[in-house]
Amino acid sequence: MVQEFEGRTEKEAIDQAIADLGIERDEFDVEVLDTQKAGFLGMGKKVKIRVHYDGGPVAVRSGEAEDDFEHALVDFVQNLTEKMDYPAEVRIAYREDNKIGLRLESPHSNILIGRKGKNLDAIQLLANVVAGKLDHDDIKVVVDAENYRSRREESLIRLAQKVGDEVKRSHGSKLLEPMNPFERRLIHTTLNDVAGIATRSEGEGLYKQVRVYYQGAGDR
Repeated sequence: MVQEFEGRTEKEAIDQAIADLGIERDEFDVEVLDTQKAGFLGMGKKVKIRVHYDGGPVAVRSGEAEDDFEHALVDFVQNLTEKMDYPAEVRIAYREDNKIGLRLESPHSNILIGRKGKNLDAIQLLANVVAGKLDHDDIKVVVDAENYRSRREESLIRLAQKVGDEVKRSHGSKLLEPMNPFERRLIHTTLNDVAGIATRSEGEGLYKQVRVYYQGAGDR
């Protein structure tokens, strides 16, 4: 099967394909169709790719809401962004067992994402509250914009590996920035099997910090 995707870079277009199709990077081939050159001040660059993949079932489908629950969820998030004065078009990014992804498409994406994704987290939290009130508390709602979450995940994995190497060399410890539960779990998982390194969460509330430390070094 073949589908086309666009992004400001080839990587962004590929990330969009992964998010929409629900398949891994090694499960499809990429053909670059067109690269529009950046205009004044580097604005307007766009890359179009064609993705070739097998005709098997695709776990993730992108598009419009299909039932009352999805319509209610999309309407809520769309109305929320309008009340924030940063309106966004809300689309279904993917559907999986016990999980649904919403993608915000807006010229105000940077504001909707917020610093370290905190605005996006707040929107996602409210969307999950609404899902619970609609008797779908068994479904996790994931809200994303501009593929922020996949880019953030890659960045955190690199950070964890870098800090792990530093701590291993120094035999000390390092306290990372406050993170939400998913981000903390990603740090823990990345360093879980690294010999001589351990991690733990510290602090109170939703945004806790992860300490990466050399085993046996205590809290140095």
